[in-house]
Amino acid sequence: MSASDSETLANYKKEMIDQSFRDSVATISKEGNRNYIHPQKPKGKLYNLRSYFSYFYLILFFTLPFIKIGGEPVFLINVLERKFILFGKIFWPQDFFIFAIGLLTFLVFIILFTVAFGRIWCGWACPQTIFMEMVFRKIEFFIEGDVAQQKRLNARPWDGEKILKKGAKTIVFFMLSFLIANFFLGYIIGIDEVGKLVQEGIFVHIGTFSALVLFTLVFFFVYLWFREQACIIVCPYGRLQGVLLDKNSILVAYDYVRGEPRGKATEQGHGDCVNCHACVRVCPTGIDIRNGTQLECVNCTACIDACDEIMDHVGKPKGLIRYASENNIALKEKTTYTWRLKLYTIVLTALICFLAILLITRADVSARIIKTPGQTYQQLDNNKISNLYNIKLANKTRRIIHLDLKLEDAIGEIKLINKIDVPKESYFQTSFFIIFTKDQIHNRKTKVNVGIYENGKRIQNTTATFLGPTI
Repeated sequence: MSASDSETLANYKKEMIDQSFRDSVATISKEGNRNYIHPQKPKGKLYNLRSYFSYFYLILFFTLPFIKIGGEPVFLINVLERKFILFGKIFWPQDFFIFAIGLLTFLVFIILFTVAFGRIWCGWACPQTIFMEMVFRKIEFFIEGDVAQQKRLNARPWDGEKILKKGAKTIVFFMLSFLIANFFLGYIIGIDEVGKLVQEGIFVHIGTFSALVLFTLVFFFVYLWFREQACIIVCPYGRLQGVLLDKNSILVAYDYVRGEPRGKATEQGHGDCVNCHACVRVCPTGIDIRNGTQLECVNCTACIDACDEIMDHVGKPKGLIRYASENNIALKEKTTYTWRLKLYTIVLTALICFLAILLITRADVSARIIKTPGQTYQQLDNNKISNLYNIKLANKTRRIIHLDLKLEDAIGEIKLINKIDVPKESYFQTSFFIIFTKDQIHNRKTKVNVGIYENGKRIQNTTATFLGPTI
C-alpha cells in the first residue's frame, strides 16, 4: 500500500471516529460520577502467558522477604533506619550517590523501554496490575460470577444472596490486603520485625501496627473500589508515555488500515473489523482500542486475545489488534532501530557501566578524619608536637572490623586512645594523636596521609592537616 493510500485511510479514521472520548476517561460518566468497569474475563494465549508470569512474580513477592544472606534479608528498604539492602549488599547514607546513579539508570531504562515497547510494563509486570487482574479480579469472578452475573447482582435488592456474596468478597479482599500489607512492610523493616509484632503484641510495637493498618486500608481501598483509576489518575506513567512514544514505538494497536470501515462479516465492502466490541468488553480500563493510543491503555493484551478469537470465528486472519507501531500499520514498515533508541542505548550502557564500577569499588568501611574542634597543637617532651583528631567510621559489613592506623610517606607516630573495633552495620567514633618531632615540621599546616589497615592490608587512605608552630 502506498503512502498516499495510508494517509487517506488515516484521514478517514480521524473523520469517522468520534473523538469526544478523549474529553474524559472511561471510569467517569458524563455526569461526573464513578463509572464502575466490569471487564469480561479474558482468555487466550497471551492471557495464559501473562498468568504464568504473574504466578512467578507472586511466588517471588511472597518468598523474597524470607531469603537471607548472612542473616540479613536479600532485599530491604528501611527508610526509618536509613538502611538499604539490595541483593544482599548493604547500603548506607554515605552510599546515597550510588542510589542516585541507580535511579538515574532506572529512569533512562524506563525511557528507552517505553520508546521501544510502549506501556508493556504496566500490563505485564506492574504490581498494581498483577494483584488486581490476577488475584483480586479472579476472586471476584469466583464469588460473584461472570460480568452478566455481577451486573445482575449489583442491580438486585439487598437480599440474603447479595449480602452473602458481597460480604464474602469484602472479607476476602480485606484479608488479602492485610496479607499483602504484612509483606510490603516486611520489605521496609524486615519480615523478622513484622514477626515480632505478631509475637509481642501491638501495644509493644504500636508504630509498626499503625503502619500495617494504614497499608492494609490503602490496598483494600484500591482493590475494592479505586481499582483501574490508580493507573489512570494516580500513576504518572500513562502521561509520560504520551511524551515518549513515537511512530516507531511498539504497543498494542488496532490495524485500522485492515479493519476500516467496520461492518458485519456478511456484508461486502467493509474491513475485517466486525464491530463486535469484544475488545471493549475485556478491557480492564474500559477503553476502545480501535480509537487509537490512549493513556488508559496498559498494554495488557486482553483485547488481542479477544479479537483473535473473533477472527477465528469469522474466518479472517488474526492480528487485527496486535503489537505493532504506527509505521507498521500505516506504511507497512518493519520496526527499525532509530537514532533515538541508539542514543538512549548508549547513555544507558554508560550509566550501567558507571554504576557497576561504583558497586565493585565500593568500600566496606568509610572513614572521615577531622581535627578535634578547639584544638591546635600540643607540645610534648623530647621536642615533639602532637595533634588530636577524631575519626568517624561506618562499617557496612555484617562482621566486626578491627582496624589500625598508619602514617603513609611520613616519619611520625600515631597514638590511639582506644582500639578501633567497629561493630557490624554501625558507626564508630574515637580519637587519636598524630605526633611529629619539631624538626619534621616545616610549615604551619602540613598534609599527612593516614592509611587505614585491616589485618595488615590497607583498605582506605585519607588525609589530615597537621598544625605546627609558626616557623
